[in-house]
Amino acid sequence: MRKVSGSITLADVARIAGVAISTASRALNNPEVVSPGAVQRVKNAVARTGYVPNLLAGSLASNRSKLVATIIPTIAGSVFLPTVSSITEALAAEGYQVMLGQSGYGQSREDDLLAAIISRRPDGIILTGIVHSVEGRRRLSGAGVPIVETWDLTPTPIDMLVGFSHEKVGAAVAEYFHARGSRHPGIISANDPRALLRNHGFCAAAAKLGMDPVPVHLTPAPSTLGEGRVGLKDLLGRGLPLDAVMCGSDLLALGAIFEAQMQNLKVPAQLAVVGFGDLDFSSDTTPSLSTVRIDGEAIGRWASKFILDRIAGRPIGARVIDVGFKIISRGSA
Repeated sequence: MRKVSGSITLADVARIAGVAISTASRALNNPEVVSPGAVQRVKNAVARTGYVPNLLAGSLASNRSKLVATIIPTIAGSVFLPTVSSITEALAAEGYQVMLGQSGYGQSREDDLLAAIISRRPDGIILTGIVHSVEGRRRLSGAGVPIVETWDLTPTPIDMLVGFSHEKVGAAVAEYFHARGSRHPGIISANDPRALLRNHGFCAAAAKLGMDPVPVHLTPAPSTLGEGRVGLKDLLGRGLPLDAVMCGSDLLALGAIFEAQMQNLKVPAQLAVVGFGDLDFSSDTTPSLSTVRIDGEAIGRWASKFILDRIAGRPIGARVIDVGFKIISRGSA
């Protein structure tokens, strides 16, 4: 019978299996050195009791937790899911599990999360973005484990980095609008640091191309479809000519398209709309959504390879990987 208090231990498994504790341990960790009959009795006892090995004790002995912490701003933002899925699969193939943390978009919350994660001694840490406080960078640098920053670029990574330039994304969208004849662009964007970098790149490129000064509507991150509608309504209400909108996410872009339709604006004839992320629904909207595609799976694969290579002592080579981006031209622009 299960104990009234406390968890099932290896001693309980050994007693039920009728073997010594050392034999039960070897049956679970090195079954090739134990007789098949004893291994089977131990497995049966594990199945009966629901015993889960204490990996903490093993990690103390081996100095390996077999956990890699992965931090994303929000689990509500599906743009990050391909990266998380790719990391999970790549690490699982090598016997590692992912410990997922949600940092939000506030710096203080990320610092608290980093302190909690580092105290649990993961074998590696994968971060979203490069915006970290002085205290956060100090903790990460002193953690003594491989660190991979993702979804951004910087010449000064903490350790290793896989990402792309958000400023170049913004500049490329401005050039795309200009090439199709748009001269009066606007921006609907969340206010997180990576989105603001895209906005800066867009505005700088638009000015260089001789386009109008760019009105910007900012919304809290993570952004929603409804905020896309509010954003377009705000931009149109300012009385400025508007013939193109760069949106900080595909959800914002979809909301902008809905609002344009409500206001009898033809997309893209009167208003071109470009999103960011190329989410699953983007090709199925009416009109289909032009957007910026990021290879999130490639980011996850590279980040995992960095972690696994560093743990195994394999040479790393280049510590910064730029996966780039691609503008996907569809019906909305």
